[in-house]
Amino acid sequence: MKEEAKPKSGTTIKIEEIEKEAEKIDLDELRRKYDSEANTRDLRGWYAAMVTVLAVALSAFHIYTSGFGLLLAIKQRAIHLAFVLFLVYILYPPKKKGVIETKVPWYDFVLGGLAAFAALYHVIFFNDIIMRAGLPTTMDLTAGFIGILLLLEATRRVSNPILPGIAIFFLFYCYAGRYFPAMFAHRGFNVMRIINHMYMGTEGVFGIPLGVSATFVFMFILFGSFLEQTGMGRFIIDLSMALAGWSTGGPAKVAVVSSGLMGSISGSSVANVCTTGMFTIPLMKSVGYRPYFAGAVEAVASTGGQIMPPVMGAAAFIMAEFLGVPYLKVALAAVVPALLYYFAVIVQVHFEASRLGLKGLPREQLPKIFPLLKAKGHLLIPLFGIIYFLLSGYTPLKAAFNGILLTVGVSFLNKETRMTIPKLKNALESGAKGALGVACACGTVGIIVGTATLTGLGLRIASAIIALSGGILIVSLLLTMVACILLGAGLPTTANFIVTSTMAAPALLQLGVAPMAAYMFVLYFGIAADLSPPVALAAYAGAGIAGAEPMKTGATAVKLAIAGFLVPYIYVFNPMLVLVGFEPIPYAVSIVTALLGVFLLGMGSIGYYKAEMAIWQRAVAIGGAIALLVPGLTTDIIGLVILVMMFLIQRKKAKAVVA
Repeated sequence: MKEEAKPKSGTTIKIEEIEKEAEKIDLDELRRKYDSEANTRDLRGWYAAMVTVLAVALSAFHIYTSGFGLLLAIKQRAIHLAFVLFLVYILYPPKKKGVIETKVPWYDFVLGGLAAFAALYHVIFFNDIIMRAGLPTTMDLTAGFIGILLLLEATRRVSNPILPGIAIFFLFYCYAGRYFPAMFAHRGFNVMRIINHMYMGTEGVFGIPLGVSATFVFMFILFGSFLEQTGMGRFIIDLSMALAGWSTGGPAKVAVVSSGLMGSISGSSVANVCTTGMFTIPLMKSVGYRPYFAGAVEAVASTGGQIMPPVMGAAAFIMAEFLGVPYLKVALAAVVPALLYYFAVIVQVHFEASRLGLKGLPREQLPKIFPLLKAKGHLLIPLFGIIYFLLSGYTPLKAAFNGILLTVGVSFLNKETRMTIPKLKNALESGAKGALGVACACGTVGIIVGTATLTGLGLRIASAIIALSGGILIVSLLLTMVACILLGAGLPTTANFIVTSTMAAPALLQLGVAPMAAYMFVLYFGIAADLSPPVALAAYAGAGIAGAEPMKTGATAVKLAIAGFLVPYIYVFNPMLVLVGFEPIPYAVSIVTALLGVFLLGMGSIGYYKAEMAIWQRAVAIGGAIALLVPGLTTDIIGLVILVMMFLIQRKKAKAVVA
């Protein structure tokens, strides 16, 4: 496929043709290539029926406990992990490449059974473990050893070897101090103490990360699965088409809006690219966007969904637990950063369309907004319901439970969206399957958190970062950014956030950064890894659909997400953007200047406003953008002067071109 595409008027494009082209894309093959969690066995017969029963049972367990009361923390987490580990060993083969398996070998039944038993050990022998009060028996240690080993293998199967490898290194760190205390800065611990700490209590595997997975995260993934079964995905695309499809570069704006909304619900950037991108990427190419640009737009929009309130990704729930604040406070703090991120993308796709002369789609081909809302507008009620429940003081768990009930209830308002028995079964099954990767990552990363609490490693790393940076905040931020992106190249977003918030965020806190700003900083750059080459999975998935060169698509995605790389620095220096020290007037001023700064940033990035920009003009525009983004009256005035200057220069140049 050619990399370049000539601008088209858009008047001959037919939505039906785009949909036919989208149907030719092998979605399963794409997901298997770029989304490790999609590399499952293709089970048939009673194997498939067994998986369905187990997955539905797992979802039913969580719905019941969410609605009628959670079990004791360790029991809730143990049952959750037992289901997850058994399903992983049944669904995921040891090797990810080769012939797709249709049956489960006997040894995976054995491994899955052992893993489930090791997790349920806390439930079966709960009273005995409590009575022993931290004095484990040989049986306890054996169950713990088996549990840790099989959890690491399950995590490798569902994601990749990097996270289990990091966990093994941290386990070695706990032990090696016995022989090299000077090198490891602690005296070390024997195997019995390590297993007891990591598995028999709530400091390691069964710690806060798994606790969040076993409550909030699972229910919100299930909520998204129920919405998907009602046809929410197609409705969001149609609604985006009606709102923005007619404007300059409309298809790209459709991709930004629809993928942002779907990404907030799904929480997976790669999965979102592979679903909404099947329609939006061919649509963008059809009006003249270059293939690599179309793939990059979809990747950036899908990735940003993980920081888009109200649902956001799993990491936001863990952030709330770490900060000890209600989830609603995290969601509200994320509003302005998410707004700036998406505004930057919209600005850049608009300027790119203007530069290429790309028009929107003819209005007669687009859905009519009022008939669309009349037919399927009720599907928005659960989303507004979630916001209402959170604002009304409900816990996220109860809000998700009510949201699922609301989704089922409103689905009956239209025959097309009605939740039938098969759809209910599919929602329960796909929701459980979608939670497997997050649960394994949370359990494994608990080992890393456990190492920090056992050895004090987190504080030592924080001290090392401060020493390396000379105590200079901006240098510490740069080091933290690099660490987040490097870790994100191989870790799921949730695991990446937990590791960096445990190891790197304490350094920022010691340098006086507000906790909300510090944790939001590491969250943003953990997510940015999905766009940053060389392992930019979301961008590569977009390139696969677009038929574009992957590295070029990744580089373009980084450029489009430039606000995502700059804004975190801004709210570290101006934490009011994440509601720290909130004051209405300064807050409003900060938002306005930040939006103007992002506007200039997009202008300089694309190199076009009303006409082509010279290199020096782009450099000045980017400088003005940074001035507007940095808090302070002097910098704001400088930025505004540059903005006015760019407007006058570009208007004069545009008139000269017309003349």
